[in-house]
Amino acid sequence: MGRAAEAARPGPAAAGAVQKKKKMKKTKKTGKQLRPRAEAAAAAAAQRAAAKQAAEEAARRARHLKALSCTSGAERELEELVFGDSLNVEEDELLQRLAGPQRLNATERESLQKDSSDSEVENEAKSKFLPKKPAWVDEDDEAEENVDMTHRYRKDFMKSDAEKTLTKKKLKRRLEEQFQRAMGGVPAWADLENKKKSKKSASDSDSDEDDDLLCRTGNFVSNSKSLPRGILKVKTCLPANQERFADGRLATVQFHPSAQVVMTAGHDRSLSLFQVDGIRNPRIQSIYLESFPIYKACFSVDGEQVIATGTHHKMFYVYDMMNGSIIPMQKVRGVEERFLRSFEISPDGSFMLLTGTSGYLHLLSMKTKELISTMKVNGRCTACAFTPDSSKIYSYSKEGEVFIWDVRSRKCLHKFEDEGSLEGKCIAVSKNNQYVACGSSSGVVNLYTTDVCLKENHPKPVKAIMNLVTSATCVTFNPTTEILAVASRETDEAVKLVHIPSYTVFSNFPVFRRKQIYLTQSMDFSPRSGFFSVGNNKGKALLFRLRHYSDF
Repeated sequence: MGRAAEAARPGPAAAGAVQKKKKMKKTKKTGKQLRPRAEAAAAAAAQRAAAKQAAEEAARRARHLKALSCTSGAERELEELVFGDSLNVEEDELLQRLAGPQRLNATERESLQKDSSDSEVENEAKSKFLPKKPAWVDEDDEAEENVDMTHRYRKDFMKSDAEKTLTKKKLKRRLEEQFQRAMGGVPAWADLENKKKSKKSASDSDSDEDDDLLCRTGNFVSNSKSLPRGILKVKTCLPANQERFADGRLATVQFHPSAQVVMTAGHDRSLSLFQVDGIRNPRIQSIYLESFPIYKACFSVDGEQVIATGTHHKMFYVYDMMNGSIIPMQKVRGVEERFLRSFEISPDGSFMLLTGTSGYLHLLSMKTKELISTMKVNGRCTACAFTPDSSKIYSYSKEGEVFIWDVRSRKCLHKFEDEGSLEGKCIAVSKNNQYVACGSSSGVVNLYTTDVCLKENHPKPVKAIMNLVTSATCVTFNPTTEILAVASRETDEAVKLVHIPSYTVFSNFPVFRRKQIYLTQSMDFSPRSGFFSVGNNKGKALLFRLRHYSDF
């Protein structure tokens, strides 16, 4: 048994193997215990890394958004980084600068406010007292130009020989004084102080818009449009002589060359001046010429005198509006005429042409009213007209021939026959010296160009106007040479307005089936074609507003 017990006891090698097995079992048990702890630690570390990464990403996005919100500052910082002065800046410092300014403490903010308070007060004071700069400055406005007063048109404005030159402002003031003396004061349309309250309120409301307009530049002026054909925009106003109609037919109606005034004269021996406003047309003055029925009256070019001839008189009157005197011209030396009726005044104001009998034309000096020379046409002269430059005279004979005279040499330059004319009645030259209109007893008005009239003996008219059925007794052009007015005093409503560029008649004038013009005696356009007046046999100066033209 002892041997069996000894045999049952393990040997040293077996004992070592048993101990190794026990150790391996213990390590397996400790490994199984440590595995969950390591896994938990690794999960916690991963969570911390993910949280840190998310925080860094959020911070990076926040910095990026702040940099985008202040782009100008970021651009400046990047420019410094690229071009110098910031090459050694670290990434964190650059990102911090790109993120924008940091918030300051209360103490730092107070110190900055104290430093900037003085500068803000100074800036506010400067902004209050700085004058408003003009939009532009024209150097020519500051320079005053002197006007030569020795010119023949301005000699009368000199008060002494020492005033050989005047500035434009003084000349303007002197012209205003002269006009006020002629009109007896300041007319209502020229008095700026007596405006209506409604206009004042409207101007106040539009003042801001005007200031804005003056502070901007651009193309505010549109191209001027020519007068359209077909329909004429016209408005019938009260007669120009509404406050005093003439007794009998009105021989003359004429607009003042510079003032907004119209003159009427007729067989009732009266001559009247009216202010034209299109509403009331108040009367300015009337004069009465005893035993002198007026055949024709006309303003001088400067508008200071009125010359009037009678129906059966050798003499004529000169009404000086500046002095208020009426000067009778009893006889002109060298002029042997039984009656002095028809006459014309040159556009430059130097000459006066009297139409005599038997084809005689007497050229007088407008200043002295003395005879300069006498011209003679074949047959009897019925009408005359000066060219706009006063260098030539067109005379229309009863036989239908037109003679062209040189004013300086008083010689006949050319002669041509009016096509189809049996007896000449009236003639007119356009203000631009482009057209000549000849009216005959058949009612036909031939329109020629001046170039053809000076070259050919039998020129062809560019247009033969055949809208009148009786003698054409009056023709006149408007100042812009866009309208030719033709009329006859032998039939009621015999007035036609012709559109010059197209040579067509306006269809809406006179008004169809409405009698208002009656027998036309005289016609005239205002200086800028804003008004058209017709004097009739009823003693009325009918007034029409041409709306295409904005000025008087």
